[in-house]
Amino acid sequence: MVQNQNTSEEKTSSRRALLKATAFSAAALSVTNTSAALQTKTGNPERLDELIQGNQSIGRARQIALDILKPSQKQMEHGLKLHAESLVFDGYAFSPRTATEPVVIAKMIEEGASDVELQDATEDMGMTRAVSDLREREEFMMAFRASGVTCIYQNAGEECQHPQRLIKRLARFTFLTDMLKPFLTKATAPNDIDLVKKGGGHCLYFTGNGVPLPQDWISVEEELRAIRVFFQLGIRMMHVTYQRRNMLGDGCAETANAGLSDFGRQAIAEMNRQGVLVDIAHSGWQTSLEAAKVSTKPVVASHTTAAGLHHHIRSKPDEVLKALADSGGYIGICCISQFLGAKCDITAFLDHIDYVIKKVGIDHVAIGTDVAYTSRSKGDNSIKLPPKRKSRNRFASLWPKETLTATESARESIAWTNWPLFTVGLVQRGYRDEDVKKIIGGNVMRVAKAVFPTYPPLA
Repeated sequence: MVQNQNTSEEKTSSRRALLKATAFSAAALSVTNTSAALQTKTGNPERLDELIQGNQSIGRARQIALDILKPSQKQMEHGLKLHAESLVFDGYAFSPRTATEPVVIAKMIEEGASDVELQDATEDMGMTRAVSDLREREEFMMAFRASGVTCIYQNAGEECQHPQRLIKRLARFTFLTDMLKPFLTKATAPNDIDLVKKGGGHCLYFTGNGVPLPQDWISVEEELRAIRVFFQLGIRMMHVTYQRRNMLGDGCAETANAGLSDFGRQAIAEMNRQGVLVDIAHSGWQTSLEAAKVSTKPVVASHTTAAGLHHHIRSKPDEVLKALADSGGYIGICCISQFLGAKCDITAFLDHIDYVIKKVGIDHVAIGTDVAYTSRSKGDNSIKLPPKRKSRNRFASLWPKETLTATESARESIAWTNWPLFTVGLVQRGYRDEDVKKIIGGNVMRVAKAVFPTYPPLA
């Protein structure tokens, strides 16, 4: 009886410590982006902190992660303070997603809009309604504030090589950053990100999900001319492949695993020349290995996992991890539960970071979450949209059937707004402050600076 009573008291005491530490998190994060928030309508920092504390979705995800990590109050407070003070650079992700407007979609369906039109409208609203809708803007800001993220390598290009399709997301996020200044800005050079951190704001650094190719096939030089155009438009990183084989090489889902083509080698040389970071996150293992070896600049796997811990087409084996590190690049561990294996939760996520560090060193690991916060708004509930008609799989996807099912709790433990708890988890595991800073942003920034061209300074 006495033993049971002691156990109960220990659990109660632990929970009180966690709740107190959770309450502290808002205070610790409040030191960030105050000036930028105050200058932007609905962005008052005190108001945003109130919304964070009242957001059941964020609160539930944080409590799930805390129940798994069980940090001491000292670890919690130190981790949150470190997070708030550090430049936090998500190596690949999506800015918070806003809700679609059912009335608009219903009207388009009534007017006979095509599937492509509906997809474009849905994506546009999910990416840009923080500009036009004050409620969505407030939730967008709240999510950014809860994450403590300074900069995101923003997915700003659809999974393809066609310039006309790639430019759609680039336009949407350019518009978003143009309209939400000074809270959110577009970074065009690494130094912009440093300035944003000092000013207490947030920014996006654009990446495309493919190398833009006109596909006229007149000459190699003519075919690669769009790389410079997209660099001038703000794209700073490009996928070599997505899941399937393309003219550059094999994607991660191709069973042949044939590696880079000659044209792929020339494309990488042009990316190096223009200052575009080479990303092999979705490339096959041989393509990844060869890209890392032929590039004269660092190469990264912006959002992936370690195959040595869990085999998946989107993971990378030790040989590739080493090649990326040898190139000067980094491996960004993602927050996709099925890629992590084990319990698919925040513990598994931290295990992958540990694994990469043991294999290739502290300078070559980062976090590229590959997830986003999604608005809780469902729009007008009186609007009943017809069920979406069945369609075939997109050509670009080529996803295998998943063999691992993650629980909702596991997925929530690595929610995007739990970024501060990733830092707490690293503190718990004994990493020094300077090493934690490398993992949560320093390594991504180092590579961004190494790849970006050197221009003559302004007089």
